[in-house]
Amino acid sequence: MENFTAWMNALNGIVWGPAMLVLILGTGLYLQVRLFGMPIRRIGAGLRLVWRGRNVDPSLPGEVSPFSALMTCLAATIGVGNIAGVATAIALGGPGAVFWMWMTALVGMATKYAEVVLAVHFRERDAHGRYVGGPMYAIRNGLGKRWAWLGTVFALFGGLAGFGIGNMVQANSIAAAMQTSFGVSNTATGFVLLLLTAAVILGGIQRISAVANWLVPFMAIGYILAALVVLVTHAADVPAAFMTIVENAFTPTAAVGGFAGAAVMAGIRYGVARGIFSNEAGLGTAGIAQAAGFSASPVHSGLIGMMGTFFDTIVVCSMTGLAIVVSGAWTSGETGAALTQLAFQSAMPGIGDEVVAIALAVFALTTIFGWSFYGERCWNYLVGPRSITPFRVLWTAAVFFGAVTHLDLAWTIADTLNALMAVPNLIALLALAPVVVRLTREQLAHALGER
Repeated sequence: MENFTAWMNALNGIVWGPAMLVLILGTGLYLQVRLFGMPIRRIGAGLRLVWRGRNVDPSLPGEVSPFSALMTCLAATIGVGNIAGVATAIALGGPGAVFWMWMTALVGMATKYAEVVLAVHFRERDAHGRYVGGPMYAIRNGLGKRWAWLGTVFALFGGLAGFGIGNMVQANSIAAAMQTSFGVSNTATGFVLLLLTAAVILGGIQRISAVANWLVPFMAIGYILAALVVLVTHAADVPAAFMTIVENAFTPTAAVGGFAGAAVMAGIRYGVARGIFSNEAGLGTAGIAQAAGFSASPVHSGLIGMMGTFFDTIVVCSMTGLAIVVSGAWTSGETGAALTQLAFQSAMPGIGDEVVAIALAVFALTTIFGWSFYGERCWNYLVGPRSITPFRVLWTAAVFFGAVTHLDLAWTIADTLNALMAVPNLIALLALAPVVVRLTREQLAHALGER
């Protein structure tokens, strides 16, 4: 087992090494250039479309409202990475890592936009009449049958990765938070998670999106308000915190307090890696959810879908990063969720730990719900609709297993599978970029009512 663990750690270091980070960032930058920066220029339009997307036009093809599809995406992406992931990036790369998370999000908006455009444009209806889409369908229908194997590779890695990064490791994080902050046993937490998961995912996309519709805005706004308490408490230090983040993005961070110091490359590496882990731009998952949404056009869906990266990283991750830097907690030597808890504790003595623990638990729970849909669609592509019920049962059981088991190796395996599922998606994005550009030119004015 030790040899296998060492081998997996080595493989993880390769697949998430500089080449992968350059490929993901390079793809996003390439798409931004091909689209003349449209995703950034259209942030305002995207926000308006998100708001209007709450209303369903049943005459359009799809199963849920565009807003519900976005909330399902955010349910999956706003998770442990927004709390523990950001803190880990700062602990290892210094405050400058926050700047590189912002840069990742800005180019990632183009990636997410293209993923959704292709997913909706090439989506199909399965044997039960449900709308299905995502990188596997974009590859098969966009690149042709000769490349269909690449879509199968994506679906296989996605279907397996979900059980790790979207299920067991999330349940394990919840159990750890409940045990540490409230003394709740892992078994009790696992049983509650099993019941909640079964109640939600057995109802399919309609029930998942219905829960996400109210739970995601509630949890995000609640966490942002809590982070604002930290920022207001340290209001005089906010300008200096911004300066520290920008300066350390381009200069080494000196050792101070419990912080061991970090080179510029460490800030770039951990900022980019944790940013991608959080917003999933480049993994192709957003297109799977948005393909189920009612859509006036692929471009319309893409503008809504890209806002997931904006909300996840530019808004939620920024609040965590600023709270950690402005409070001075980043010099403590702590890492992970404990670092975020220390920052919140500085402004909310006695309850800061519990606030972060509850936020982490809710974030992780919604990730379990959102990723269940991704995994279900991957196995539906591989095996067909007959896989849906067995998958939901197995997914529910895995939640309990994750809560009561030590999963150090599972984190590494899941992280590796995430990288492997990104490769086919990035190949498809680069190959099908001309399709994204053409659809954007043809449909953008009409989709926004600007003719």
